Amino acid sequence: MTGTPASPAQNAAPQRDKPWLFRTYSGHSSAKASNELYRTNLARGQTGLSVAFDLPTQTGYDSDHVLATGEVGKVGVPICHLGDMMTLFDQIPLEKMNTSMTINAPAAWLLALYIATAEKQGADRSKLQGTVQNDIIKEYLSRGTYIFPPEPSLRLINDVIAFTYKEVPKWNPTNICSYHLQEAGATPEQELAYAMATARAVLDTVRDSGQVPPEDFPVVVGRISFFVNAGIRFVTELCKMRAFCELWDEMCRERYGVENEKYRRFRYGVQVNSLGLTEQQPENNVYRILLEMLAVVLSKNARARAVQLPAWNEALGLPRPWDQQWSLRLQQIVAFETDLLEYGDLFDGSAEITRKVEALKEQARAELDRIEAMGGAVAAVESSYMKQKLVESNTRRLAGIESGDMVVVGVNKYTEAAPSPLSTGDGAIMAVDPQAERDQIESLKAWRAQRDDTAAQAALADLAAAAREGRNIMEPSIACAHAGVTTGEWGQTLRDIFGEYRAPTGVARNASETTAGERMSAVRERVEEVSARLGRRVKILVGKPGLDGHSNGAEQIAVRARDAGMEVVYEGIRLTPAQIVNAALEEGVHVVGLSILSGSHITLVTDVLDRMRAVGLGDIPVIAGGIIPAEDERTLLAAGAARIYTPKDYDLTAIMDDIITIIDPDQQRAA
Repeated sequence: MTGTPASPAQNAAPQRDKPWLFRTYSGHSSAKASNELYRTNLARGQTGLSVAFDLPTQTGYDSDHVLATGEVGKVGVPICHLGDMMTLFDQIPLEKMNTSMTINAPAAWLLALYIATAEKQGADRSKLQGTVQNDIIKEYLSRGTYIFPPEPSLRLINDVIAFTYKEVPKWNPTNICSYHLQEAGATPEQELAYAMATARAVLDTVRDSGQVPPEDFPVVVGRISFFVNAGIRFVTELCKMRAFCELWDEMCRERYGVENEKYRRFRYGVQVNSLGLTEQQPENNVYRILLEMLAVVLSKNARARAVQLPAWNEALGLPRPWDQQWSLRLQQIVAFETDLLEYGDLFDGSAEITRKVEALKEQARAELDRIEAMGGAVAAVESSYMKQKLVESNTRRLAGIESGDMVVVGVNKYTEAAPSPLSTGDGAIMAVDPQAERDQIESLKAWRAQRDDTAAQAALADLAAAAREGRNIMEPSIACAHAGVTTGEWGQTLRDIFGEYRAPTGVARNASETTAGERMSAVRERVEEVSARLGRRVKILVGKPGLDGHSNGAEQIAVRARDAGMEVVYEGIRLTPAQIVNAALEEGVHVVGLSILSGSHITLVTDVLDRMRAVGLGDIPVIAGGIIPAEDERTLLAAGAARIYTPKDYDLTAIMDDIITIIDPDQQRAA
C-alpha cells in the first residue's frame, strides 16, 4: 500500500528556537576559587556567568572592615579591587562572555571594575555584554544591601544607564528585580505592581535628568531588563509572566511614547523560587525546581532570556559544584531533549490563561495606582507602605503553612520518609574554609601597600568632586579602578557625600491578623503568667548581626512575638555584635534572638555570647535562627546558645511557646 510521498518540507526537522542563556548563580571564598568554579561550569555547557558577591562587597565595605567579620566569602566572592576582579575572570575573555552581576548599591563600582578588567584584557568596552542588577528599591524592601538614601541611589542608577547606553551599548544597566519581593512574601499581583513602580521611578529619573536626549530615550528603555521569580504554582506564575510582558508593553507605549516594538520587549532573566526549598526531604526540591522552571520557558511569548536554577540543597547550606551541575543539566535536558523550542506559543487563545492574565493585570494596575497616588515607589518605600504590605503577605503565607491550609509536602503533610541518601553523612553541602577570610584580608593589605597611593587618592578626589558637582560618576569610577582604589574606599567616599540610610522595617502594629486560635491563645496566656512572675512584660530583642540583609525571618519572629504579647525590640539589619549587646543591656531584655542567613552564624553568635558574658548578661538566653547545618548547631549549643532554629522549624507559634519556656523562671528553677 502506497500513499502520497511526503514533501521535503514535511520531512524537514522543525525549526528550533535558540535556547535561553544557561547560568548558575555562584561565587564563594575567593576570586581564585570562584574563577576555577566558573571555568568548570563553562566547560560543562553553561553559556553565561552569574556572579554572586559576598556581603561586604555588596554593601561597599572592604574585607577588613569590622562589619565584614565572619562574612567574607560566605555568600559570594569578595572583590576589593581590580586585582581581585582580574583574578575572578582570569582566562575568561570578557569580550566574548555574557556576565550578570548581582550587585546593587555599588553597581557603578563593580561595573567600573569589570570594564577596567576588560580593558586590561585588551577588550573593546563597546562589545561587552551583560547585566548589573542595579535595583535599589527592592533592596529597601527585601534584600537589605542598600547603602545610600533613595534620591542619591536613583542618581547612581541614572549615571550607570546614561553611561552604558553610549559606551557599553550591549549592556543591561539595570535589572528591575522582583525576585526578592517574592522571597519576602509578595503575591503575584504585588510582584507585578512593585516591579512596575520601580521601573517607573527609574525611567522617570532618567527622562528628567537631562543626561539622555529625548530622541535617545527609547533606546534606553530598550536596555532595561528584569529579573523575576517563579514559584511552585506554575500556572499562575506562567500567567504572571504573560502579564508582565503586556503591562510593560502598555507602560512603554502609554507613559513613555516608545513606538518601536523592539524597544518595548519585556526582557527578563529568572531564578526560580528559593523560598519554597525545604530542609525536610530536600530531594523533593528537584521536582519543585523543574516545575518552577516550566513557568518561565513554556510560553514562547513570555519566555525568559536567561535562566539560573538553585541547587536542590540550598536550604541546607552552600551547594557543591556537583549540585550546580545537576541544576545545569536540568536546563540542558529541557532545552535540547524535549521539543519545547520547536513550537510557537502554546497558550495563545486559551480562555483560562487569558482570564487569569487579565485578572492579574487588573489587580496590579490597582496597586500601581495606589503607589502613584502616594508619589511613586520612593514615597511608598519611605512611608513603609510597600514594606509593610510584604510583611503582611509573608505573615499570611507562613500562617497558611502553620495551619496546614497551604500544603508543603514533607513539611506539614506526608512528613514520614526514609532518610535521604543525598543529604546524609559528610559532604552534603560545601563549607567555606575560615582561612579564606584571613587570606583575603592579607591580600587586601598587600594590595594597598604596593599600589601608587598618590594616584589612588587623586582618583578618589575626582570621584568625590564628580559626586558633589552632579557629574556622571562612571568615568571617575573606572579611573579609580585603574588607580587601585578599593571597594571600601569607593563606598566611604560616597557615604561621606550622600550619607547612609536605614529603611523602615515594616513591622507595624497591625501587621498580623492571622494568629488567632487556641494554640496562640495558650501562648498569650503563658506570656501573661511569666510576665507576672518576672514583674514586668516579657521583652525580646530580635537582632540581625553582620551584613545579612535578608530580614524576612527576623521580621516574622518580631511580628509573632509582639502578637504573643511580648515587648519587642527590633531595629532592623546590619548591626555589630557590640551594638546588639549594648541594646540588650540598655533595654533590659529577657532573651536575645539572632537571625543570620549568610553562613556567618558561628562567628557572630559566639561573639555575641562572649560579649554578653563580659557585661554580666551571661544569664540572658541567646537563641539563633538561620540556615545552620547540624554540626554548626551542635557547636553553637556547646558555646552557650539556648536554642537553634532552622528552616524546618516553620511553626512560629511553637517557637513562641518554646521561647517562653526558656525565659520562665519556674522552668529554669525546675531545670
